[in-house]
Parts: sequence; C-alpha cells; structure tokens
Amino acid sequence: MNDIPSLPDGYEFSADTARIDLDRVHHWLSTDAYWAKGRPREQHERAVASSLNFGVYDTASGEQVAYARVVTDGALFAWLCDVYVDPSARGKGIGTAFVAAVREELRPLGVRRILLATHDAHGVYEKVGFKPLERPDQWMALYFE
Repeated sequence: MNDIPSLPDGYEFSADTARIDLDRVHHWLSTDAYWAKGRPREQHERAVASSLNFGVYDTASGEQVAYARVVTDGALFAWLCDVYVDPSARGKGIGTAFVAAVREELRPLGVRRILLATHDAHGVYEKVGFKPLERPDQWMALYFE
C-alpha cells in the first residue's frame, strides 16, 4: 500500500526514543492493555531499550498520546507490538495514521514481513495493508508459563 493516512491536525509522529514518556507508556500498558497488564516497570524498560520506539504527540502540549514498539533484526523481520492510543485521543484516526507512519519508517530497512498480534483491532491494521497469515499452519510459538 502506498497511501499514507495523515495524522489529524494538532498531532505529530516521532521515531525519537528520547521523546517517549516512559512513565506514561508503562502506566498505559501495565494498567489498561490486555496483553501487558501487570507488566513490571523493569521489564518494560528493557523492552523499550531493545526496540525501535514510536510516538504520537499533541503539538500544543507536547503530551504523548500514542505509543508503538517494533522488535526487528533491521533487515528481514519486524514485529509490531505494544500499539496503544490514549483513550482521550481515540476515534480521531490517530491509530491508523500512526501504524501507517511506523510502516513507512520500516520500509527503508527492506524487511520482508512485519507481524503483529491483535485481539480486537483488525480493522485498524487492515487499513494499512495487514492481512491474516496466508499459512498459519506454518507458524508455531513457544510459551513460557
């Protein structure tokens, strides 16, 4: 897909990890994100340090309103995860535009695939080109309980 949805006026995208509000993001994920509830702060900080990190910010206040993280080898594979939009900013098209911006940041790396997992946001990701696995029977996972 080549169409890139724009963020609404008053919001900006950044790939600068230094801008990430670690306290805010940890609070979002550990208290409100079904996949990360209860995530310890130290584990969160290690994940951020080992990943590409992206944010969307309110241009007037500078406040972070969205976060996403990508785990990648920088050449062939990427996993998009921890995508979160603050409840106060939802419903404005920020999520779709944000994921599209992250996709475009990864494009120059030449990664062959970007994977993600979602329980309830399929529509957001489909708008920017994600689709179900063609051969899910080829994929496996190892879970540490």
